[in-house]
Amino acid sequence: MKKLLGIFGLLLAVCLFAAWASESFRSGYNVENLIRRTALFGVIGIGVTFVIVTGGIDLSIGSVICLVGCGLPWLLTVQKWSLPAALLMVLVVSMGIGLMHGLLITKLRLQPFIVTLCGLMLYRGITRGFTGDQTVGFGDGYKGLRVLATGKISIPFVQGFEIPAPWVVLVIVAVLAAIFLNRTIYGRYLLALGRNEDAARYSGINTGGMIILAYVICSTLAGLGGVLFVLDVNSAQPVDFGNFYELYAIAAAVLGGCSLRGGEGSIVGVIIGTALILVLRNVVTLVTNHSNIEFAIIGTVILVGVIADELVKRYAVKRRAARALAEEAGRPSGAA
Repeated sequence: MKKLLGIFGLLLAVCLFAAWASESFRSGYNVENLIRRTALFGVIGIGVTFVIVTGGIDLSIGSVICLVGCGLPWLLTVQKWSLPAALLMVLVVSMGIGLMHGLLITKLRLQPFIVTLCGLMLYRGITRGFTGDQTVGFGDGYKGLRVLATGKISIPFVQGFEIPAPWVVLVIVAVLAAIFLNRTIYGRYLLALGRNEDAARYSGINTGGMIILAYVICSTLAGLGGVLFVLDVNSAQPVDFGNFYELYAIAAAVLGGCSLRGGEGSIVGVIIGTALILVLRNVVTLVTNHSNIEFAIIGTVILVGVIADELVKRYAVKRRAARALAEEAGRPSGAA
């Protein structure tokens, strides 16, 4: 809880500074855009959280977004598939990718870094192949579907500001993810697996099955993110659509309290971390007009998060050791 409050306090401080430094930051359009982007990136950030809490990593998220984001309009407008069939196909493909990752990691004992790095290159290559490296989009059609990403919800008695529809999607995903991770036995299994895989296995947990489940959830939410992203922009170019989005997701998870060692994760923290990253990016763009340094910001965030996690771990170990020594010293001599 203290970590969450600290992250939220930092987000609030950055927002106050941005509001003071730039009048454009306070505009209703900019705030709505920040909320929309936070929702879109928050969905994939929640997905990668399930992998990180097991001690794994997924570098293929951006390419899965590209595959699904380009594949959906390609199926609808080029191949003339029906909407239900196209949506079912991208769902099956997303889940299948996660299943494949999980099986390669658990059955062949391959490193998650290698498996998902290969996926990063493979899925984008496949997308560029079946699209002919051409831009694909919805054109003037499927406006009803696009409302899912571009729609807005009015707030009674509030003028000049509306809640972007993707925020509703994020809330639903976040609530379900939080319940699963914190209120179900399978969520506790994932956290136990991340803390100590051997101990979890010896206690009877199907560690292989839980790892596969984590990667399926991650890829499924990456697929959902791909659908939302392409609905938001209406078209996608396979050469760069979703590029480096996995970095945003991982940075948000780390900043939101997930330990890259595994065993720790907070859905609320991931959402706050996502908002903080996007607000920092927005501040840099509005205040300095140097949007090309956004990846420097993401890299710094990840590095600071990892260093902070390491320092907190060392401090916790020292505190436990000191407490154990104090308890030992306080025992009466000759006590059993």
